[in-house]
Amino acid sequence: RWCRGKNWGPWVAVEFVPLLEWSQRDLERAESVKFCRQYLVFHDSRNIVYSGPSGACTEIKGELLSRESPSGTLKAVLRKASNSKGEEKQFLEIWDQNRKVKSINLTGLEKHGSIYEDDQFGCLAWSHSETHLLYVAEKKRPKTESFFQSKAPELSSSTAEDEEAVSRPEKQDKALKGEQFVYHEDWGEALGSKSVPALCVLDIESSNVSVLEGVPDHISPGQAFWSPGDTGVVFTGWWHEPFRLGLRHCTNRRSALFYVDLRRGCCELLSSDTKAVWSPRLSPDQCRIIYLENNALGPHQQCSRLCMYDWYTKQTSTVLEIVPRQSQGAFPGIYCTALPEMCWAADSRRVVLDTAQRSQQDLFVVDTQTSSVHCLTADAPPGSWTLLTINRDLLVAKFSTPSCPPTLKVGFLPSVSQEAQMSWVCLEDAAPLSDISWVIQSLQPPSEQENPQYEGLDFEAILLRPSQMTRTNKPPLVVVPHGGPHSVFVASWMLYPAVLCRMGFAVLLVNYRGSLGFGQDNIASLPGNVGSQDVQDVQHCVEWVLQEEPLDSTRVALVGGSHGGFLACHLIGQYPGTYQACVVRNPVVNMASMISCTDIPDWCLTEAGFSFMPTTLPNAAHWTEMLRKSPMQYVDKVQTPVLLMLGEDDKRVPPKQGLEYYRALKARGVPTRLLWYPGNNHALSGVEAEADGFMNMALWLLKHLKC
Repeated sequence: RWCRGKNWGPWVAVEFVPLLEWSQRDLERAESVKFCRQYLVFHDSRNIVYSGPSGACTEIKGELLSRESPSGTLKAVLRKASNSKGEEKQFLEIWDQNRKVKSINLTGLEKHGSIYEDDQFGCLAWSHSETHLLYVAEKKRPKTESFFQSKAPELSSSTAEDEEAVSRPEKQDKALKGEQFVYHEDWGEALGSKSVPALCVLDIESSNVSVLEGVPDHISPGQAFWSPGDTGVVFTGWWHEPFRLGLRHCTNRRSALFYVDLRRGCCELLSSDTKAVWSPRLSPDQCRIIYLENNALGPHQQCSRLCMYDWYTKQTSTVLEIVPRQSQGAFPGIYCTALPEMCWAADSRRVVLDTAQRSQQDLFVVDTQTSSVHCLTADAPPGSWTLLTINRDLLVAKFSTPSCPPTLKVGFLPSVSQEAQMSWVCLEDAAPLSDISWVIQSLQPPSEQENPQYEGLDFEAILLRPSQMTRTNKPPLVVVPHGGPHSVFVASWMLYPAVLCRMGFAVLLVNYRGSLGFGQDNIASLPGNVGSQDVQDVQHCVEWVLQEEPLDSTRVALVGGSHGGFLACHLIGQYPGTYQACVVRNPVVNMASMISCTDIPDWCLTEAGFSFMPTTLPNAAHWTEMLRKSPMQYVDKVQTPVLLMLGEDDKRVPPKQGLEYYRALKARGVPTRLLWYPGNNHALSGVEAEADGFMNMALWLLKHLKC
């Protein structure tokens, strides 16, 4: 968010007041709280004269979404609040400077269901004229009732309006008999309440809400914004036929860019309809739309293309292509789940984004005319950067390292071809932890473990070391392979590894072959080789670090979630003498049994090396191979004590996976403990579950590593 101040004396300086939202765990309230902090930035011309925080933090309550109007004079806020009966309602507020000028009870209007505030579909977009607001909400469903009982209409109050409504029943929605138990598909993990999204428009002056028509029935719309001239709405549409597949962290779902023309009442296709398309962003001059594109299906996350659609010529061009392999010092490609909300430079020519570059995350500026790419953080200290926003070429970014919590940086984007002169000023600093050191280590697999299709690939690991580590005081080692498997650890601040390191553990974060940030070939090398290539990479990394670093090889533990849990369970089965403790969160243990109950059945087949088609059922060979590649294949060899943490509402890796492993271990007399977290999904991100899970993990490690 931004506010613009007045000129200050002879400087001709402009004051920018960014309002940054933060979140923090409140263990007493058992919830994550959001708060806002204001900062002052003064500059003359292109140089920052002063920057720093201003005032105290203020907690934000009930705010789901907020957006300033293009001129900055108005702000829209979507807020949730409960009435005296505990019923939750959603309100859309319009603020003008320091006062609220409108508050509209969207729930009470009954034009649609709950408004989407997630980052997959959700949006809150002002029209360029600042007269209308666009948002996405669940489509209103018809009322239903039993075949055998009809409810009489109830008076909600004694108002004349209600009495008139009851006296004229023909104006009420007629309930459909026998429809109350019809199954409605949702969009899977973390999107369980999202089924049929609809584009909605609020007329600010009249407070009327209308649901846009013209969106094809087989498409779920989201990530919408107003077209140039407010003639219509541009949106991303995801195919939901023949059935919905989980969308969270899946950038490979068939989708396209669409335009609903409000004048003609028709819907046009703006991009290819055979790819996966998302994250469209309109340039400041309203001439071009950039967006990310992947191949549909295949690995859930891949190296992406950066595409651009010219609104007036109707031509689409590819600005940046997929990078098969990263050459030394060259741009590695784009690996991000979304472009920043504000990413265009003021010249409407360049785009700023952040992406993984092997085991770091850097900021890059892309010239859409020349397709040239420049790193804006090349001369910065090692670590990871995230772009928060850009306003009239003033960038606000977050920087952190494994030993330093996030710090805020600001700087002006230099002119075209002068990007190497980028300089950063600290907006708010954070002190690094002196008792943690870290290093990124590159590794090559042994020749016998090379992938014959993709030879010459390497991988990396990030090692966090406690300061007291010496040749005579060897700390235990905690090994953490990431989930995905097509994800990546970047050298950023991570709470769990930092706390474990301060407790005296060395922590090894492994980016095995198949991780993002190393080129598309690296990603493509893993499907068909899970359970072998990724397992061997982690084990090779562990053996290497135990040989090269002063660590206690008799006290080694594994911690992993999802596919990281899959690898941890594989490692304690394939290398039972190496590990003395294991902690897994929602692990994949049997791909064959998971395929029938997960929101991502395509994942099981793709990672096992097969093609997925919605109309094709797995055959006997598929079932056999999925089981062969699963940790359950090695459960008889497991000796390591295992702590399992499962989310009751996990749709990605349903808790029956962990229960299956728990029972198998118990039957074989392996020390095991299971923690079951109601109300938590795959991430186990509820404050209570996260806090309890960490304490139990720490105690399990201390007990079984004899610390």
